[in-house]
Amino acid sequence: MRALFLLLLMVLAGPLMADPLAALRAPDAIVLMRHATAPGTGDPPGFRLEECRTQRNLSNQGRAEAQAMGGLLRKAGIGFAHVLTSQWCRTREMAELLDLGPVTPFPPANSFFANRGEAAAQTAQTLARLRDLSASGRVLVVTHQVNITALTGIVPRSGEAIITRLEPGGDGLVVTGRLPAP
Repeated sequence: MRALFLLLLMVLAGPLMADPLAALRAPDAIVLMRHATAPGTGDPPGFRLEECRTQRNLSNQGRAEAQAMGGLLRKAGIGFAHVLTSQWCRTREMAELLDLGPVTPFPPANSFFANRGEAAAQTAQTLARLRDLSASGRVLVVTHQVNITALTGIVPRSGEAIITRLEPGGDGLVVTGRLPAP
């Protein structure tokens, strides 16, 4: 019985134990990356999307994490056909510091931490866009913990990349690996 349990555990956890760089090399990989270290939780009162000084932003450590992750991916020869980002300053800055290609603002990747009622609509919009883009190559979405959790059930750490692909039929995502922040 114990051997059967261990075998089942290995089968279920297999994709998460796989080499994350191999998972990233898949031409249909969709990477959901949480912004790097930005001290605090949520955003302060008076937050305004168009003013970075009113937001929680990347720390110097977060900037270094973003640059290191970008360097790791470039060194591994992993490129992206599309780099999408939430409109929050911490995600935009992370996407730019990764230096993995032109960055495109993507409002469905915006945080719904303060408005959980938006979760279902934004998640559906994100999946629809990923279905449209995934046929043209790897996609990177730099976003927030709540968005990634809604899409995968995983609570990522700051700067962590959750590697996925579309389920057959495109109704959801299958996790194929995880790459922690360097």
